[in-house]
Amino acid sequence: MEYDVGFTQRVYSHPPLRIDDPSPIPKCETDMAKKRNGKAKKSSWKRRSKPGDAPGTLVVDPNAFPTLIRVIGFGGPDIIEKEIQDLQELRSLIATTPLLWVDVVGLGSDSTLREIASLLQLHPLAMEDVVNVYQRAKVEDFDHTLFVIARMIDGHDAGLTEQLSFFLKSNVLVTFQERYGDCWDPLRQRIRQRRGKVAESDLDYLLYSMLDAVIDSYFPVIEHIVEQVDALEADIIEEVRNEQMHRVHELRGQLLGVRRAIRPHREMVNELVRDTIPSIRPETRVHLRDCYDHVIQVIDTVDTYRELTSDLRDFYLSSVSNSMNEVMKLLTIISTIFIPLSFIAGVYGMNFSDDSPWNMPELKWKFGYFFSLALMGLVASVLLVYFRRRRWI
Repeated sequence: MEYDVGFTQRVYSHPPLRIDDPSPIPKCETDMAKKRNGKAKKSSWKRRSKPGDAPGTLVVDPNAFPTLIRVIGFGGPDIIEKEIQDLQELRSLIATTPLLWVDVVGLGSDSTLREIASLLQLHPLAMEDVVNVYQRAKVEDFDHTLFVIARMIDGHDAGLTEQLSFFLKSNVLVTFQERYGDCWDPLRQRIRQRRGKVAESDLDYLLYSMLDAVIDSYFPVIEHIVEQVDALEADIIEEVRNEQMHRVHELRGQLLGVRRAIRPHREMVNELVRDTIPSIRPETRVHLRDCYDHVIQVIDTVDTYRELTSDLRDFYLSSVSNSMNEVMKLLTIISTIFIPLSFIAGVYGMNFSDDSPWNMPELKWKFGYFFSLALMGLVASVLLVYFRRRRWI
């Protein structure tokens, strides 16, 4: 079993397709950087096709990345890796290359997407799901073409995911990505160097390797969230502060986003393992079972720490309540002690005149002031000893 877990996060950089390519980083990529820095609002769910449109209507996002096509051909004596400018060249490569990986990055070019769909005979309903990028992970079989959707998590923002679409045909594997940058560079490197099973097997194993890399990309993100949750728990135990509740809600939202993204993968991978799909060989299903275990592990970890964040929220509220109770308890004790002292001070503050038959002899006594202070101190001391014995303080 081979794993590609050497990456810790996705890198959003313009791919070095040509050394002499002077093209700048697209504006939508800088927008993504702003989103990661919290300076831009995340895009909301929006379906491009209108209600009543014909099924399979292709409506692209005007703000999507411009489309570019990269291919890697292998399985023969030579490794072919290049950027495709003319789709006629792609047609020739499909006819002459034993195994071909067509990587389509960016969904902003309507005409290019239609030409690719026509050339590869991709089902219109599947292409509609490709451009409407808020699909859940799933598997569908369209006339000898296996269609798979997965979601890749952003290594900088756990709440931000990217839809990946796969089409597996006889000798072609087509991938559609929303943005530049992915977690498949180790796979490309192994194909270039003819290392490992991925460079020697059919395209169904390459599809498995891609899905395995996508699912494994969740682990570094979850580990980072887990570290933050554990640190926050220790911080709450040490001292309760107002900003901690906001942090608990933030981490809980991140875990919810990860759970929403990863959970459909369980059914998707299970269909690839259990269903009789001609495109998936039995030996590849063995590896997909391991991929399924990784999905379950991610889901279990996310669920465990979502419960822990709920416990942290309750623990924070109980800590605040206990702290408030301690404050009220101290103020009550102070008030209780000063009630009899106020009574004594009030009695000696009445100042009855000397000619009154009920005069206060302590007013003329030279030790009267010190007597009243001593009486107040004695009452306070007795109350403190009583509270101490009752374990109220």
